[in-house]
Amino acid sequence: MSNTLSIKNLHASVEDTEILKGLDLEIPQGEVHAIMGPNGSGKSTLSKVMAGHEDYEVTAGEVLMNGENLLDLEIDERSRAGFFLAFQYPHEIPGVSNANFLRAALQARLPKGEEIDAVAFYKTMYEKMDALGMDRKFTGRAVNDGFSGGEKKRNEILQMMMLEPKYAVLDETDSGLDIDALKIVAEGVNRMRSPERGFLVITHYQRLLDYIVPDVVHVMSDGRIVKSGGKELALELEEKGYDWVTEELAVTA
Repeated sequence: MSNTLSIKNLHASVEDTEILKGLDLEIPQGEVHAIMGPNGSGKSTLSKVMAGHEDYEVTAGEVLMNGENLLDLEIDERSRAGFFLAFQYPHEIPGVSNANFLRAALQARLPKGEEIDAVAFYKTMYEKMDALGMDRKFTGRAVNDGFSGGEKKRNEILQMMMLEPKYAVLDETDSGLDIDALKIVAEGVNRMRSPERGFLVITHYQRLLDYIVPDVVHVMSDGRIVKSGGKELALELEEKGYDWVTEELAVTA
């Protein structure tokens, strides 16, 4: 079995409008890939389709995670299989504390009949929170309820650190973060980098990639990956914008 997140010829629509138009992408475990692209290119649509958002209809293609097609699984099954999505706009869940939310998520991953060790759970959670600069009072607060933008993003990274997915997609996690919060979130992601985990970082701005240095950078346009390169490509995009990529494609077409 190939330890790769492999997206093949993915087509997806919303309200009869095709957004993804034959997208292909390979992310081996152990690598960090970044997707950049203009507004409307389909970056967030890709993340939502992978996670199973009900508003999006997949009309062709497959998303194989270590050989298993995510598109055949229910949303909760995708998570238990090792897929994680950090949202661009994290949802609030009033009435459910952070501690209970994380404990329930971890419990759902255990074999039937096994129970989480409460002492070990809190010890691990506090260690992760300390690493993210989060006050321990957040364990008793409802998930993202009344949180600032930066607090919500740190909370997303805390969830990722606790769940330890095989593949994590970060959908514009840098959106709305000041530089200090950005550094803390990036440090949390970097702590998670390992040969057993792959990342897809979706962003508009190169600045995030100063702190989460990618192995590969992809450019997305009109629902497809149109160019790939090393980390230097992000710097080139920051300097020149995206028009030169589409112009280059038109010349070579």
